[in-house]
Amino acid sequence: MEEPNLLIICFSSFAAVLIILSILALLMQLLLVVFPVKNNNKESEDAAVIAAITTAYNRQFPGTRITNIGDGK
Repeated sequence: MEEPNLLIICFSSFAAVLIILSILALLMQLLLVVFPVKNNNKESEDAAVIAAITTAYNRQFPGTRITNIGDGK
């Protein structure tokens, strides 16, 4: 009986994983087309970001007040 070649087993495993990941990527793309992301809650995202920035600055520098947040562009 012939022994299995380790190199062929590695390449076939790699190819199988690559095929499975490609199928999953296509499935995710299909789901994004069928169910598009709605970005209606811009204010709640901004409030969460402002709260996170304020908490981080207050932890690092106690008593700090955040007056202006910008992009820095």
